[in-house]
Amino acid sequence: MTTGRKHAQNIVLTGFMGTGKSTVGRLVADRLGLAFVDTDAIIEARDGRTIADIFAQDGEAAFRQLEADVCLQTASQRGQVIATGGGALLNPVVRETFEASGLVICLKCGLDEAIRRVGDDPARPLFATERDRLARLLAARADLYDSLPHQIDTTHHSPPEIVEEVLRLWYMQIT
Repeated sequence: MTTGRKHAQNIVLTGFMGTGKSTVGRLVADRLGLAFVDTDAIIEARDGRTIADIFAQDGEAAFRQLEADVCLQTASQRGQVIATGGGALLNPVVRETFEASGLVICLKCGLDEAIRRVGDDPARPLFATERDRLARLLAARADLYDSLPHQIDTTHHSPPEIVEEVLRLWYMQIT
């Protein structure tokens, strides 16, 4: 029997570090009974090093290649809520592949809120620097984030409120 819904597509959460992708992604996956996938966690598990170590030892370009490989493989599966790294969709092939695999939602928040949420987490290599550099990085990614059709500002909202908005967008797409 067909319900008119597109079955087993993915929900892809992207956006800058500290916007709530992993927290919200886990909650959305639980609510929908889908698998939760964090591409950064997969990269670390496969490589055997933290992302900070990959950046420090091999550089950002090597990390971005690992990230693209993981993202493309992840997008080939269905029925998942996927949290991407903050720069994953800078790769146009990754972006196109994720957009073809399901609903892409960009989570956003103000820079000060992102810094407050992440704090001094050494696992966040691009956060282990001064505020001005982070502001420049966010500004460099702003066009990408702004170009995504579905966006949720998480600055002044709790994870459960953000989950409700993700679910609203999801149900609008699949009905």
